[in-house]
Amino acid sequence: MRNFLLFLLTLLLVSCGTKESVATTAEASNAIATFQNPVLTGFYPDPAVCKANGQFYLTTSTFAYFPGLPIFTSNDLVSWKQIGNAMDRPSQMKLEGLEISRGNFAPGISFHEGTFYVICTLADAGGNFIVTATNPAGPWSDPYFLPEVDGIDPSIVFEGEKTYIVYNSIPPENKSLYSGHRTIRMVEFDRKNMKVVSDNKILVNGGTDLSKEPVWIEAPHIYDINDYYYLMCAEGGTGPQHSEVIFRSKDIWGPYEAWDENPILTQRDLDPSRANPVTTAGHADMVQMDNGDWWAVFLAVRPYEGNYFNTGRETFLAPVTWTEDGWPVINADFEEVQYSYPMPSGVAADNTLAPFAGNFDFEDEFTAGELDLRYLMLRTPSEKWYTMKDGTLDLQLRPTTVNELSNPSYVGFRQHHLVGEASTMLTFDPAKPGEQAGLVIFQNSRHNYTFIKTLIDGETVVKLLKATEDGNEELASAAAPDGPLRLQVSFVNDAYNFSYAGEAETFTTLAEGVPGKYLSTQEAGGFVGVTIGMYATSSGETSDNTASFEWFRYAGDDKILRK
Repeated sequence: MRNFLLFLLTLLLVSCGTKESVATTAEASNAIATFQNPVLTGFYPDPAVCKANGQFYLTTSTFAYFPGLPIFTSNDLVSWKQIGNAMDRPSQMKLEGLEISRGNFAPGISFHEGTFYVICTLADAGGNFIVTATNPAGPWSDPYFLPEVDGIDPSIVFEGEKTYIVYNSIPPENKSLYSGHRTIRMVEFDRKNMKVVSDNKILVNGGTDLSKEPVWIEAPHIYDINDYYYLMCAEGGTGPQHSEVIFRSKDIWGPYEAWDENPILTQRDLDPSRANPVTTAGHADMVQMDNGDWWAVFLAVRPYEGNYFNTGRETFLAPVTWTEDGWPVINADFEEVQYSYPMPSGVAADNTLAPFAGNFDFEDEFTAGELDLRYLMLRTPSEKWYTMKDGTLDLQLRPTTVNELSNPSYVGFRQHHLVGEASTMLTFDPAKPGEQAGLVIFQNSRHNYTFIKTLIDGETVVKLLKATEDGNEELASAAAPDGPLRLQVSFVNDAYNFSYAGEAETFTTLAEGVPGKYLSTQEAGGFVGVTIGMYATSSGETSDNTASFEWFRYAGDDKILRK
């Protein structure tokens, strides 16, 4: 409470506007540390968190990107370090032929008796599975698939010697009373033999009030707290109507009662025209700190207009407050999810880590020998098509393109900000018209921009292409300068600018104000955010050619994230 009162004092002093109040504000700011939301900017949806050995661990969905299910660690819930991926071997998941928004849906992470468990749904590629590890950095096991768990969004519950899996599933007798009618079900699980050992039981039918036709009850987590089992779920669908709701029972198998003041988190009733909105909040998980305080991670988005956003669904953090009659509420002191809260009590942010929150720069000169953990590929690679040597990343030109549902030579980096830029230095000599290399701004196979160097009528050119249902549409082209080529993509909300330059030349704009709403999920559909990355292809032909990238740089500077 003391931290919260200091936080309110800081806000009050900021509003006063006098020289004296400015000085006092600085003193108040020094008296109380705050953190910045989102704690994971960019495409990090469906967060799940657990505590083990004094540390916190978190994972998020990655859908049909590889490697899958990043594993983060933190000692303060604010400063996160990626230490690995739960699905980092091609043998663990086969994603060939999948749309980018299929694959790894909504994981859960937990720790019990020395073992870490990640449970997830591999949509359209095997169903629900569990992987385990004694070291969260890996290696993680090959998946144990669970054919009896018919649904999505599973999580594991440990209760004494018993283990349970709770998940979203079909309506009773698979007969929907309305569109979006789902259930929450649970089975008992034998963790020693990795198999389901009971029939499923419905814990929640429809949602908090079946008579009101609630939709998409999902993302369940069960917590044993004091005298109750609390069942926390998302409801309303992962869009503007998203929310988080709570139930409880004296028995883990139910019956579960819904809190009469649900939801415990939502932004759906707020003015959509408010400044710098956070929307779509839900799909939460919560964890307790050593001092007894509870905090929740959840997904939300930062739209630049209406329901348009290109950064994807991001991971936010907010405090959990308990009512007098024992119900948890997320963000209880505010209507709006805040971009800044007081730090969790008793911890200090670790500013030595490479940041995932706020405004930051990222630069990679490819000297590490292996790809940085932040990078992503499209679907599972069947061969290694890149090498790193002498400070370059070399991509083989292969027939596959980013417009196919396969694994092209593409190394992507999340767009973390509404305002920013990405750039690279490319050394590449196309030998025939189909050979091309450069940068891609990727949402899905039919919604992406390729900014490439290629060959046309014997001339080397820089070209900008827009993916369509029928192939690629050329938006702009120009003669390429000799020697190494620098490519730069900058973006402000829904406008993207594409520029190029020789190694020591001033940038020339090829196209500006290119529509970014085309890259939003509002137009493109699906669940992922934009990635920007290095790309090489021979467009269906075989080739021995290689494209060399000397560095990759990313910089984000959202006004709302400036401290």
